[in-house]
Order: sequence, then C-alpha cells, then structure tokens
Amino acid sequence: MKKIAICLTVMGAVLLTACGSKKSEPVATRSAEAKTLLAKMKAISDANTFMFGHQDDTAYGHSWKGYGEGAAADGRSDTRDVCGEYPGVIGFDLGHLELGHKQNLDGVPFDKMRREIIAQYERGGVVTLSWHLDNPLTGGDAWDYHDKGTVASILPGGEKHDEFMTRLGRVADFLASLVTKDGVKIPVLFRPWHEHTGSWFWWGQEICTTEQYKALWRMTYDFMQQRGLTNLLWAYSPGAEPRTQEQYFERYPGDDIIDVVGFDTYQGRNREDYVQTMARCLTLVTSCAQAHGKVAAVTETGYETTPDPTWWTGTLLPALGDAQVAYVLVWRNAWDRETHHYGIYPGHESEADFKEFYKNPRTVFVK
Repeated sequence: MKKIAICLTVMGAVLLTACGSKKSEPVATRSAEAKTLLAKMKAISDANTFMFGHQDDTAYGHSWKGYGEGAAADGRSDTRDVCGEYPGVIGFDLGHLELGHKQNLDGVPFDKMRREIIAQYERGGVVTLSWHLDNPLTGGDAWDYHDKGTVASILPGGEKHDEFMTRLGRVADFLASLVTKDGVKIPVLFRPWHEHTGSWFWWGQEICTTEQYKALWRMTYDFMQQRGLTNLLWAYSPGAEPRTQEQYFERYPGDDIIDVVGFDTYQGRNREDYVQTMARCLTLVTSCAQAHGKVAAVTETGYETTPDPTWWTGTLLPALGDAQVAYVLVWRNAWDRETHHYGIYPGHESEADFKEFYKNPRTVFVK
C-alpha cells in the first residue's frame, strides 16, 4: 500500500527547492532531519499526492481514550481501525504546556503525547503541533480576546514579558525532549499563532497590530533558535479570510522563518460554499508557496460529525482538485463529546467511502 518513505536520493534532489527560492530570504538553521522532512513534504506535493492528517489520532478516538485509568494501549487509532494504516500526519496541541501542567487543554498527558510523537516518527510519519495557549495577561483561555493589550504585554518591555519567556521555555523544554533512543531530535512542524486573520484568538487580526503580530512571531522563533531547536519546521496558517497575496502576507513573519504555508477552513451546512472556499484558498496558498519557495498544506479542515456518507470522495477530494499540497489535516474525534468528531471511526456512516478515499492514488498514509 501507500507509504511515506521516499527514496533518499529523491530527498536530496528536491532539498534545495524545498528550503527556498531565489525570491526567499536566507533560511535559518535547520537540522539535517528537519531538512529531510521538508524535502519529503515537497516531494509528496510535487508528485500531486498528499498525506492524510488527523488531530490527536493516537491520543484518543470517538469512543476511547489512550490515557488514564482503563486506557487503551499506546498506538490505537480510529484511522487505522478503519483502513489498516495510520495517518501520514498526526497533529497534537501544546495548550497548557506553557502553564507547567501535565496535561494539555484536552486532557492529553504530555508524557503520552511525547510517546506518540516518537512512535509516529519511527513509523515514518509526520507530526504537526498547534498551540492554543492561555491568555497571559488576563488568565483566560486562547479565545479570551477582549483585552487588546495582550500581545503588547508579552513583547520585550511589556509587563508580562519575563513571565511569558518562562512559559515559552516550558514549551522549548518539551520540544527538546522529543528524542529517539538513538539520540535523534525528532523533526516536527510547529504551527503557533494560527488563524490570526480572524479575531477569535487574543493574537487575532483586530486584537493586535501587524507590527505586534510579526514581533510575536520573531520573538518566538528567535527564542527556539537560541535554545538549539533546529529540529522545528515552522508553519504559517491564516484562516480563509485572505483573498489576495497582499492580504495573505500582510502579517507574514518572513521567509527566513517560515517553511510551510497553509490555511484553516471547515465545512458548514452548505457544501458548495465549502467547495468554493477551498478552491479559492488553495489557488491562493499554492501560488503563495510557489512565489516564496515554500510547501503548501491544508493545515485544518473537516466537517463536524461528517453527516454525509460520501464526503471523503464526494466532497473533500473534489474540493482539493489537483492542488499541490503536502498534507490535509482534519480535526479530532473527541472521546467525551458525542458529536465532536471530524475523522473516521469504525461504524461511521462514511466508513466505506473513507476506504475508497484511502485507496485513491493521491492519498498517502503510513504503513
């Protein structure tokens, strides 16, 4: 069946293309493993294939959780239970790591997350990390956007700067702990400060200025570089709001930081609206990727509960068209919320259709 493992000679051939273009600024330090991962993603998209991704795939599923009392064994997966393979990409979220908590905002222990990240890497897959972090000024969650001074408060000179640097250090410590038994620092795709073109997070469009947002990115990136975290690839992922390259890059932190450009959008009740939005965003993002020598991706998407038995081949595949993207990630299957699921699981009405999606020559999973 389909595998992520791409011949290393192919990796070498695409490496320079993956890391930049004549229009890009010099790309900063990346480990050899990070460069190989970036080349792999570029090769997959250039082949007009894409990795299927699922958030929290091996942490829990629609009717089970892989941690706590009575937990399922490590490595269980709703996706694998349906098609026999893990997703090519698995996403996890770091929210509450900055607070020093042992579990993230969805209850996943960070020790469990670390094990699953290492396992996904060792089976040949990719890991992407989002970060829904609490508001450091108000003490609210990531969606507490009412105080427009939050970003300013954590930038150098701000009242919360030192405290935020401590929080950022906790994230860095976790990222540094993602190491195989052989001492290899696992390359991961880090996707902070996402969906900033909306205004539902405290770092959003109407909540901070363009200059503040760019400074936030630069501060985050420089801190991780100073901590030696060259195993990170960096993803820039607005929502579906931008309609031109100028709008898309309005708050772009720079080619020397970013490796992957993407977007987040979800289907609502209207299928045609979703298909049209996907087409518009894909055209924009793939053109932006080409212009700046980056890899394109659909960093979040899905249809909550997927109440369409042919959604995978009848909506998602047609919506993607022939766009060259490295991966498409659907959101999580919450074990404790009956209607909060986006991926597949055994017994779902679209299970047969997902198996056809899996067999499609464009989709890439891990074997």
